[in-house]
Amino acid sequence: MFKKFTIVFLLLTCTFVSAQVGGETTYQFLNLVASPRQAALGGKVFTNVDYDVSQALTNPATINPEMDNQLAVNYTSYLGGISYGTAAYAYTWDRRTQTFHMGVNYVNYGSFDGYDEDGNSTGSFTGNEAALSFGYAAQLGYSDFYLGGSAKLITSKLEQYTSFGAAIDAGLIYINEDLEFQATLVVRNAGIQITTYAGLNEPLPLEIAFGMSQTLEHVPLRWHLTFENLQEWPISVSNPARAETDLEGNQTQEESGFFQNVLNHTILGAEIFPEGAFSIRLGYNFRRSQELKIIDQRSFSGISAGFGLKLNKLRFSFTHARYSSAGNANFFGLQLDLR
Repeated sequence: MFKKFTIVFLLLTCTFVSAQVGGETTYQFLNLVASPRQAALGGKVFTNVDYDVSQALTNPATINPEMDNQLAVNYTSYLGGISYGTAAYAYTWDRRTQTFHMGVNYVNYGSFDGYDEDGNSTGSFTGNEAALSFGYAAQLGYSDFYLGGSAKLITSKLEQYTSFGAAIDAGLIYINEDLEFQATLVVRNAGIQITTYAGLNEPLPLEIAFGMSQTLEHVPLRWHLTFENLQEWPISVSNPARAETDLEGNQTQEESGFFQNVLNHTILGAEIFPEGAFSIRLGYNFRRSQELKIIDQRSFSGISAGFGLKLNKLRFSFTHARYSSAGNANFFGLQLDLR
């Protein structure tokens, strides 16, 4: 059984692998941070297997009975006046062995003033996108491996143009309860555009990621190590503004060495008192720091911090994430235990 599931998972990974960078794919909102907890731990964490029902929006393999009857709603006032949010719910039946998950991602780009090629006003227009997902996970026999998958239906409206698509996420996670250690491999956003905006078919923002996390034995701390966008190496591109010019006018473009390329795929996170009523979360995203930093100026790009607070059956989360000196984001989340 385990071998069959593993072969299917690897074939799925190989089938959809193709290099891609930001700005070259459609439905980019699928890569937005799913919850304040995710944001605080660096933006992407794939190994939280607990009550957090929002976690399954990024890795369906983490769906588990602890999510039963948990409803989460998250909201972010994003950069440039953009607002977006997520919602998630899970339900367990069949003697607490079958857990099903449903989630929603939504983004509103706000209102824009339209003009024709002659500069005449054509009125205002809006843009918004949404995705509805359904997920399920199962243990592979009696092993420590769990396989999960989710299907997404995607809709997008940008001014007068609309598009509809479908995608799947798949995750394989290893859980060692004795060591309180998890490791996972995830394939996200593998899919197609069913209808296009204007006749041009565009690829989806496929991502392959690997993550690990562990709760320390004598310290109330859980560390997270994530390697994102493994389908592409290197992931960064040179910034023309950082090109160096010598005395003869020759320009040398910015280059990233092997070590920097590794860091550009790396996200670090730590959660203090992860099982407590009050938890503190910290994260650092190396690629965000590298891409959004301002030379010769300290901006603390890539750093994020937040906390979680449990009050009876209600959990509240807040995170502040540093993007650049020009803009940062605050994330708010509520999770309600409906049992």
